[in-house]
Amino acid sequence: MNWYQILVIAVVQGITEFLPISSSAHLILVPHFLAWPDQGLGFDLAVHLGTLAAVVGYYWRDLLVLAKAWLASLATRRLDADARMAWGLILATLPAIVFGLALGAEGAALLRTPWIIAATSIVFGVLLGWVDWRARMDGQATDLGFRQYFLLGLFQAVALIPGTSRSGITIMAGRGLGLSRPAAARVSFFMAIPVTLAAVVYEALHLLSSPVTQDWSGMAFAAILACASAVITIHLFLRMLQSMGMMPFVIYRVLLGILLLVLFGWSG
Repeated sequence: MNWYQILVIAVVQGITEFLPISSSAHLILVPHFLAWPDQGLGFDLAVHLGTLAAVVGYYWRDLLVLAKAWLASLATRRLDADARMAWGLILATLPAIVFGLALGAEGAALLRTPWIIAATSIVFGVLLGWVDWRARMDGQATDLGFRQYFLLGLFQAVALIPGTSRSGITIMAGRGLGLSRPAAARVSFFMAIPVTLAAVVYEALHLLSSPVTQDWSGMAFAAILACASAVITIHLFLRMLQSMGMMPFVIYRVLLGILLLVLFGWSG
C-alpha cells in the first residue's frame, strides 16, 4: 500500500470506529470506491490496535479503577459497582465472540455487499434516531445489572453485520435501557475494549500463520494514525453528544444507504 492509502484507511478507521456510522462499512466502501486493493489482514490488525490504544489511553484512569475492583472481587467474591461493571463488560463480550466464531471468515465475506450495508445503515440508523428521541432517561452505568449487560452484548453481536455500527447499536441499546447519552456512549466505548482485543488476538493468530510478508513500518504508521484520529474523535463526539444528539449521524446513515442503493441496487 502507498503512504496515502495507509493514511486514508487508518484515519477512516480511527474516525468511524467510535462514531455510530459503522467502521466496517467504511473500510469496505472506501477501497471499493477508490479502486484500491483490500488492505489485508496486517493492516486490519494495525488499525484495530490503534483504536484499542486510543480508547484505553483516553479512559485509562477509569479502566484502572475497574481492573482493581475486578481483581479484588476475585479475592473477596464481593461485587461493588465497579466490579459489577467489569464483570458486566466481560459478559457483554461473549455473544460477539460466539457469533463471530459461528459466522466464520466465509460467512463474514458474504455480508460484505453494498446492499446489506445500505439496508443496515438505513434500518439501524432510523432505529438509533427513534430510540434516542424517545428515551428521556438519565441513568448511569451503575444502574445496569448483568442481564442488561448481556442484552447489550447481544446487540453488539449484531454489529458484526457491516453497516450496523457497533457503537451505534450499543448506544441505542443503552439509551433504550434508560442510560443518558454520555453514559450510553461511555459504556459503548468500554465495551469496545474487550471485543476489539478479541479481534486483535484473532487477527494476530492468523497473521502469524500467514506466509505473506508484512509491511511492518506501514502497519506501525497505520496504527499511530488510527490511534491519533480515534482519540480526537472520542473527545469531539463526547463534547457534541449532549447538544446535537444522534440526528446528524442518523441523517448521514440514511443518505449513505440511499446512495448505495441508487448505485448498486438490491443485488449489488
